[in-house]
Amino acid sequence: MLSDEDFHVVELSALRLSEWTPLVEALKTLDLSSFRYVSIHLPSLMDRSEERLVVKSLHDLENPKWPLILHPDTVTDFGLWRELGDRLCIENMDKRKPIGRTERELESIFQQLPDARFCFDIGHACQVDPTMNEAYGILKCYREKLEQIHVSEVNSLSKHDVLSYSTIQSFRDIAHLIPNVPLILETPVLQDQMRQEVNKVRFALLPIITEIWSPKDEILAPLASNQ
Repeated sequence: MLSDEDFHVVELSALRLSEWTPLVEALKTLDLSSFRYVSIHLPSLMDRSEERLVVKSLHDLENPKWPLILHPDTVTDFGLWRELGDRLCIENMDKRKPIGRTERELESIFQQLPDARFCFDIGHACQVDPTMNEAYGILKCYREKLEQIHVSEVNSLSKHDVLSYSTIQSFRDIAHLIPNVPLILETPVLQDQMRQEVNKVRFALLPIITEIWSPKDEILAPLASNQ
């Protein structure tokens, strides 16, 4: 789908542990040559033995340069993950999670993983603090570590959603703090609406673009999210 739309950034995701081994096996034959940036999202729920299994398999990946996106609440042994150095990208969490939601909580995680990079989930930050003050603080503190950004609207049930006009306006408040890094859209849309959603994200995070999207274009997007 992404290749058909001429996109050059992709995140390969195995959020469920049952998806991890199939993903690792698929990497041996998957043609990713059209992508300039590839990252891998690690499972979001692991016990201690599963954690060791995943970390061991990461050392055997054919491409050691791909960033590895990790939810900090899955970590039980920081020593295991510390071995991955700057390949690891810590993601800030939504309000359901016990850690990793705020600048202060991220500080304790990066103290344990000093070489790790940062995946900023702007939707999570907006859900935790709709004023975007927390997002501002996180970006000011960890901008130099920023590797990529997850973009979506995160609703009250902590589910990803398409961008609404109000969320776009909130994102624009901190867009000036975001450097030129890959943007990973986590918004649920059908293939024929991907370009429209990309345009909305560009409008939200690239303030110099002023005529690429308008609120009336949003009419179709919420319908797609229910399919």
